[in-house]
Amino acid sequence: MSEVPGPQGARAGRLLGQVIAPVLYDARHRGTHHVPRTGPVVLVSNHSGFLDGPLVYCLAPRPVHFLVKKSYFSSAWGALLRAVGQIPIDQNSGDRQALTAARAVLARGGAVGVFPEGTRGAGDVRAVQQGAAWLALQADALVVPVACLGTRGAGATRSSWPRLRGHLEVVFGEPFSVRPDGDVTGRERLRLASETLRSRLAAHVADSVERTGMALPGDRPAPDS
Repeated sequence: MSEVPGPQGARAGRLLGQVIAPVLYDARHRGTHHVPRTGPVVLVSNHSGFLDGPLVYCLAPRPVHFLVKKSYFSSAWGALLRAVGQIPIDQNSGDRQALTAARAVLARGGAVGVFPEGTRGAGDVRAVQQGAAWLALQADALVVPVACLGTRGAGATRSSWPRLRGHLEVVFGEPFSVRPDGDVTGRERLRLASETLRSRLAAHVADSVERTGMALPGDRPAPDS
């Protein structure tokens, strides 16, 4: 079973990130008042650039434990990711170990971050995987939609970084429940919850683009993820 990260590392990493992020980028946040300060919360974000996770992690108003691509933990980033309380996940399978660790974080009243699109792309949330909705249902947690904008230039490859001191935005939306109405069980319950999550996140991203005037990257295919 994946180790359940304690809250101390996430708190310390977030404080460090809040010092570093403004030095490197013009990083701004909106809507932090929407994020409940206590209780289990699943933050779901669109995903178009490498900096999406670090940006939400630093600018969220509470410590967050993100589900992070497992291969990064074997790289030079691995020790740091573990130290700041992130959770490795195998994106190519239903990684029950990672989801169980994330569920344990929620059970103690913590916050978990998920990119339900699964990998970096256009960031417009056309499709989602079911893990985030499953976590929210299992922990009876609220879901907060998050829009990350400016983390990759239009037409740039998914591995590209924005220019230093570039303008980045993180927009937190109103929390919602994915629990379906009525007596719905099993796979249909999870399907409906996942579609609720997808549609609410996609709408929030589109609204954030309109309000900030910042565009999503193009839908151009890229060789890596």
